[in-house]
Amino acid sequence: MFENISLAFQGIWGHKMRSFLTMLGIIIGIAAIITIVSTIKGTNDQIKESLIGSGTNAVTVQLYQDTYPYTISQWNPAPEGVLPVSEETRQELEELDSVVDVSCYNTRRVDSYESDVCYQNKGFSGEIYGVDDSYFAVAGYRLSHGRNFLEEDFASFRKVAILDAGAVDSLFVNKDPVGEILEIKGEPFTVVGVVDKKAQSGYAIESYRDYVMYAQNSSGGKVFIPGTAWPIAYNFDEPQAVILKAASTDDMTTIGQKAEDILTKAQITASTGNFSYKSDDLMGQAAQLQEFSNATNNQLLWIAGISLLVGGIGVMNIMLVTVTERTREIGLKKAIGARKRRILWQFLTEAAALTSIGGMLGVGAGLGLSRFIASAMGTPTAVSYPAIAVAVLFSMFIGVIFGMIPAVKAANLNPIDALRRE
Repeated sequence: MFENISLAFQGIWGHKMRSFLTMLGIIIGIAAIITIVSTIKGTNDQIKESLIGSGTNAVTVQLYQDTYPYTISQWNPAPEGVLPVSEETRQELEELDSVVDVSCYNTRRVDSYESDVCYQNKGFSGEIYGVDDSYFAVAGYRLSHGRNFLEEDFASFRKVAILDAGAVDSLFVNKDPVGEILEIKGEPFTVVGVVDKKAQSGYAIESYRDYVMYAQNSSGGKVFIPGTAWPIAYNFDEPQAVILKAASTDDMTTIGQKAEDILTKAQITASTGNFSYKSDDLMGQAAQLQEFSNATNNQLLWIAGISLLVGGIGVMNIMLVTVTERTREIGLKKAIGARKRRILWQFLTEAAALTSIGGMLGVGAGLGLSRFIASAMGTPTAVSYPAIAVAVLFSMFIGVIFGMIPAVKAANLNPIDALRRE
């Protein structure tokens, strides 16, 4: 085996230019495939990150009426028969497989003309949340200024608030908000901190439901108060939404579906109006966009595969030439006792070595080309190590397949006729 490999490399090195031109088809084919696969993986990663965020893995489950989120406001009162999330239900959610943590919260959309939230004479348009002590960790927020909510804030029903960057920009211009007093439904709340998102993500808005889900949540900013202080400003026993942190993005859809069933069954009693809990299936949306992207790029993979076929034919052609050139050598080996199998493996090894080198050069060219395209055109790319391994193995397989005919021809030569050939 090692002798065959040594002879193969000697033959390749002995005809360097011819060997390189033979490998060129393999190099181009593998480079094209690696570039396309890297682009596909980069695009899919970008789709997943743009919808889900980087490392957040948060699934929101909220109350829906028919197919739209039900937003409580002065025009939409809390529906009868829909209960706040009980401690038993929360524990059931926490016990689901792949759930890291669970948070329950209340939310309202407020506008400046309603004067629900204001600072001095300035009204606030955005969202207000009544959260528990785990909300910021589950939803992917981090403290950027001031302090977080304390256990005493929840236990003592303290009227304190935390803002995000959007709310700070809306209410406080060139001013530190910490220590300032907000009025929420006429009640004074002291600002104690500012938070921001650990991972910013851009959402793909393609329908009214997407707008309701994302666009409104991203405008104006957010004000957070302790969940125990929510009834001070609003009502007792309002329905809550739930946010669950999954162990990985792949678990998000399954967790969301299970949480839907648990909440709908446990929290909705004899209500009217066709209410149910539904999750934001971001993974499902990402999968649909990825499928569309893959369908387009797979056509390019087939086109790139044609160049591999052309490269394989080139390998077969040059190996037939090699057999013709080395006819006397083959005849001499067979005359001194070399068997067909030995001759066959020698030429198959040379063909496989030729295409394997081409495959490795193609991988390097593909990685370089993908980085060049990423920098020149702004196209996202990501290295796929399984694709690299498959590409090299496939190039070796091409060498074996297309080297079979020349190798069989060499193995079947008659030693006497071979020695007579000039």
